[in-house]
Amino acid sequence: MDLKTLKTFQMIVNYGSFNRAAEEMNYAQSTVTMQIQKLESNLGVQLIERGKKIRLTEAGRLFHEKSLQIIRNMEQLQTNLLDLQLGEAGNIRLGVTEPTGSYRLPGILERFLSHFPKIRVTVDFANTPTLSDRLLNGDIDLALCSAPDLGASLYFEPLFKEEFAVLMPENHPLAQKAVIAPDDIQGHRLLITSATCPYRRKLEMALQESGAVQLNTMEIGSMTALKYYVASGLGIALVPKIVLKLVPPGTAVRTISGSFIDMTFGILCNTSEYPLTSAGLKLYQYLKQELHEQFAY
Repeated sequence: MDLKTLKTFQMIVNYGSFNRAAEEMNYAQSTVTMQIQKLESNLGVQLIERGKKIRLTEAGRLFHEKSLQIIRNMEQLQTNLLDLQLGEAGNIRLGVTEPTGSYRLPGILERFLSHFPKIRVTVDFANTPTLSDRLLNGDIDLALCSAPDLGASLYFEPLFKEEFAVLMPENHPLAQKAVIAPDDIQGHRLLITSATCPYRRKLEMALQESGAVQLNTMEIGSMTALKYYVASGLGIALVPKIVLKLVPPGTAVRTISGSFIDMTFGILCNTSEYPLTSAGLKLYQYLKQELHEQFAY
């Protein structure tokens, strides 16, 4: 039993004629007859009583009712499979770091899903080393994050640079300066992210290279939470400019000289799976387009 035979049976019932069904389906009449004979043989029951006017047997009426839903389900399945093949449908597991995950990604995903409503996206928040491991383990399909460590068998395409600024309480001694140099930070409590955060590693290396080797630090595990700890007077922090569109009351933003802490962000995926296919490729291309429009890398 195949879909074509089921459709042939339905056409015969609809038109009440083998000949008319053959005409509508562009078959020879003998082909239609053969299909129904084979169908009845496979089922072991007679479905149609032949005569001047065809009539359905009791088994035929039951088969007609049930096969309608089978045809609808099969046609929907064929459509779904075609959508999947063309990248119009599917499930994508996307990893993302902060602050991109909270500040940039929601709007991009809203626009993407309005174009591709049959694609489902799940978002996994973590730092770059964790996302790299999840990619290698097959737990996610691609990630939007900073560059991975050298040696990882991952493909990274840079898309933009995250710019940073210094956030401090408005009554902090450094607030008198318009531009903060790296060595100005020495001696003041610096709020930093967790030890596994690539931003923190780069920050510490850059500050040490600038001569600020004796740092007074306090670890705050969340990049997006740093500004609230600054607002409470606990110290100063280097934070992405994007999170400072709304500056907490009682704080001040200052530029830091140079771009030593600016970090490159992009799309990360398994080297063996690049270039991506289907729905993953659609999202990959959309992220590139949207972020290229926002940034001149």
